[in-house]
Amino acid sequence: MTKKLSYQQLKDIDREKIIHPQSVPKQNADEGPSMIYSKGDGIRVTDMDGGTYIDGVSMLWNVNLGHGQSELATAAYEQMNEFAYGSQFYGNSNEPAIRLADKITEYAPGDLDGVFFTSGGSESNDTAFKLSRFYWQLQGFESKKIIISLKRGYHGVTVSAQRATGIEAFREFSGSGDPHIINAKAHLTAAEQGDRTSSDFEKSIRGLIEQEGADNVAAVILEPVQGAGGVHLPPDGYLQAVRNLCDEQNVLMIADEVICGFGRTGKNFAVEHWNVTPDMISFAKGVTSGYFPLGGVIMRAKVKEAIAQYDQMLAHGFTYSGHPTGCAVALKNLEIIEREGIVDHVTEMEKELQKGLHTLQEKHKCMTKSRAIGLLAGFDLMKDPEADQLFENDVKAAETFVKACRERNLILRKFDFEDGMNTVAIAPPLIITKKEIQELIDILDDALTAVHKKWENA
Repeated sequence: MTKKLSYQQLKDIDREKIIHPQSVPKQNADEGPSMIYSKGDGIRVTDMDGGTYIDGVSMLWNVNLGHGQSELATAAYEQMNEFAYGSQFYGNSNEPAIRLADKITEYAPGDLDGVFFTSGGSESNDTAFKLSRFYWQLQGFESKKIIISLKRGYHGVTVSAQRATGIEAFREFSGSGDPHIINAKAHLTAAEQGDRTSSDFEKSIRGLIEQEGADNVAAVILEPVQGAGGVHLPPDGYLQAVRNLCDEQNVLMIADEVICGFGRTGKNFAVEHWNVTPDMISFAKGVTSGYFPLGGVIMRAKVKEAIAQYDQMLAHGFTYSGHPTGCAVALKNLEIIEREGIVDHVTEMEKELQKGLHTLQEKHKCMTKSRAIGLLAGFDLMKDPEADQLFENDVKAAETFVKACRERNLILRKFDFEDGMNTVAIAPPLIITKKEIQELIDILDDALTAVHKKWENA
């Protein structure tokens, strides 16, 4: 029998033994974990110290159906009893993986009709890069290797995905000087449409393709809505401009839907808001609502068919590609999304969230640029938005505000990786109700009042 450990004992073991991802190692070594979660129910989580919190960011944008979904647990239990794990290597398969591939291609727009399974988002984007390059090799274009990504885009932390991430700290940490992955400036619609006189044309995707040569470029990857880069929605016409550019230049378009997919934005996939069909979609997170690690790449028929005709071993794959238990959980997850009308519910809750954020922005001088699509939202904190005056870096405005929210039992996420940047993200589980959104808004209101008073008195 496992020995029961106290909260303090667990905290001490964690502090002594674990290096946490995307955390400050010294802080954890000195203080231990900030929270040890013990239970989840709906939009709320409880830690071992007795606190219960609204999960305002679905942990890592992934617990779409909320915590404590017993149907997902049952799906995993039943599949584990029947057949817990089997490899897809050497042409082997399993029923949940087959059924899930069929279901996901049904969800996907246009002629996206093939699936390669992975264990998560970083692996999915790495896979999309490899398959893009491989596709062009099969077409006789050996030199098409360059992947163009966007500044402030986030694509994961495997070496290639991290190099594609357009956030400097991540790019540098990758330890890779991969010359075949370059960043363009995001959301330059006029430039992508071909206006060479537009500002920063040379930094646009089109500008980089011209500099590098289309015969050397395999793919462009972008998030339809940038998540970890600060919740940035694309301007009107941007995604269609990129789609047209890729068609014109014979370059594949990859949509990173790891955050946006499976209802987060009020559509099955976010690209549907702009009537765009990419050549590949990378997915993860919401496909299982975080209840099992699973991801993949959906590809258009032309890409799938080209690869399917390759008559030698495909030198790529993961131990857990098409994991039967993960696929069984995903199938149940998608069943619940359909049965409960979650995508339509998200569209309705977006209206409530937008209304609440607009009210807060009118009330609080320091809050500005609130935006939301579905239940993916954010806003900025500025010292004086009307004067375009930013907070000094040492104020740590976003960090201070997020801490104030946590003190009021709401978990949010900050982004402050650039000078003067103080962005707060909101992405609650998709099952959130109108009443719960109002509760969240009330906490934001109270926290904004408290921190603004503190900043004025500083």
